[in-house]
Amino acid sequence: MKGLVAVVVLIGLAGLAAGGCASPDGETGNGAGDGPPAGADGDAILAKAFEAHAGDLEVEGAGTVTRILADDNEGGRHQRFIVRLASGQTLLIAHNIDVAPRVEDLREGDTISFRGVYEWNEEGGTVHWTHQDPGGTHPSGWIRHAGHTYQ
Repeated sequence: MKGLVAVVVLIGLAGLAAGGCASPDGETGNGAGDGPPAGADGDAILAKAFEAHAGDLEVEGAGTVTRILADDNEGGRHQRFIVRLASGQTLLIAHNIDVAPRVEDLREGDTISFRGVYEWNEEGGTVHWTHQDPGGTHPSGWIRHAGHTYQ
């Protein structure tokens, strides 16, 4: 029965994630590679993804930086920080700085928005792929901070 519930939740998540979204340049669309809208809808999708232990899910959202972590320099280098959503859920953002520029002047208390891929963990989840795909085979992600888009 537990497996059936997980399948139903994941099907619901897939339906929610199929909606249109705003791109970094402000345009909207429903084409392939578009993710869910930011804000409350993004928070709801991320909450359901956490409950379902979902992964490999395109997401979009916004939150407040609560902690700046040291860069992860193992393999591809990642700028890492924790974001708290309006819902209270926390996410680790792992932004690949070998592919995209570092988010400049990031401070605790700053607001950011993001688009990337969600992976479940016990602390709330991780969002990665917040950059363009150099191979052109994966939907582009991004981070917005202080009027700049980093991808």
